[in-house]
Amino acid sequence: MPTLRTVLSIPVLVALLLTPTAPGATPAAGFSDTVLPLLVSEGGAPAAALLAQDRHGTRRAWRYADAGRGIARADHFRAGSVTKTFVATVVLQLAAEHRLSLSDTVEQHLPGLLPRLRAGTRHSGEESRITLRDLLTHTSGIADFTDATQGLAPLTPLQAVRIALTLPSGRAGHHSYSSTNYVLLGMVIRQVTGRSYAAEAQRRIIAPLGLTGTSFPGSRRSLPSPHGRAYAADGSDVTELDPRVAGAAGELVSTLDDLDRFYAALLGGDLLPPRRLREMLDTRAAQGAYGLGLYPARLPCGLTVWGHNGRIAGGYVRVAATADGGRVLTFRVNTDAKTDPRLERALLAAEFCPRTWQNERAGNGDPEPGHSFE
Repeated sequence: MPTLRTVLSIPVLVALLLTPTAPGATPAAGFSDTVLPLLVSEGGAPAAALLAQDRHGTRRAWRYADAGRGIARADHFRAGSVTKTFVATVVLQLAAEHRLSLSDTVEQHLPGLLPRLRAGTRHSGEESRITLRDLLTHTSGIADFTDATQGLAPLTPLQAVRIALTLPSGRAGHHSYSSTNYVLLGMVIRQVTGRSYAAEAQRRIIAPLGLTGTSFPGSRRSLPSPHGRAYAADGSDVTELDPRVAGAAGELVSTLDDLDRFYAALLGGDLLPPRRLREMLDTRAAQGAYGLGLYPARLPCGLTVWGHNGRIAGGYVRVAATADGGRVLTFRVNTDAKTDPRLERALLAAEFCPRTWQNERAGNGDPEPGHSFE
């Protein structure tokens, strides 16, 4: 099995840099395209694919797979927690329309849903003062219902919240990633608009941007065509899945093209007013770890990229983009097995920091350990 040092050797990188691209031809492979095979050869994924684009519409699509278990650029796949960026965008649009405020409490919109908080959390003995901003930034202290279900049990939103409330609470005001927060936001969207989060996302985001490969499947277990297969960590085929295992926290089905287009439009200012987009990128409430439906990753060259990842049974996807949306990369593997987080960080660094990446490879340094959010 090749090592990082072997595959990412200087001769390979120099050849990639010097490969000419004829006008109108597919752009030459970039450094991220060189790292992509490692998700299969070293990360153990059956297949991996990426699609990168810039503001000029230049695109590069690459895929790498073990024999017989490939995935294609046009495939539909489950995007997991990338759903959270869509839900957060809807909430921020509603805030911009003054239909809700991020300082509103959950109690105002969903009265009686959250019980009095247990001793040791926020205001013991008082009604919950958890706000919508707390939900968006994962600072509510509400436990993650998937800790109990492992993302395998189809649930109604109310069932998911009730399960979460039986689990130990986190520390309010401290960032602790919990899918329950976004299930609650989905419930708030319905309460405010009279329509589901899926219907609102369709009306406000999917239709206007022409994301023809993106959908909220509800209870439909099958994926739209075309699609490849999805594999659990033990190698079993889990392509068929009830999306209610994740709901508003991870139901989305999409494509590489659509996710690139969505994040480019979002960060480019096409979906939110400037003030609300700035709020989305403000990580202070979450101690620098998370904004509102997005999280930052600082790369070795000093550049910070924004996006989200998603892990759901049978797949993992990661989207990262420059702060202005001018350059976007989406990659995916068709397994939920966890791999060395350095591979993800290496791929992002190779895409967004090519000169730094070249220098690091010249020094034969290994990629720095990265930070991965579920």
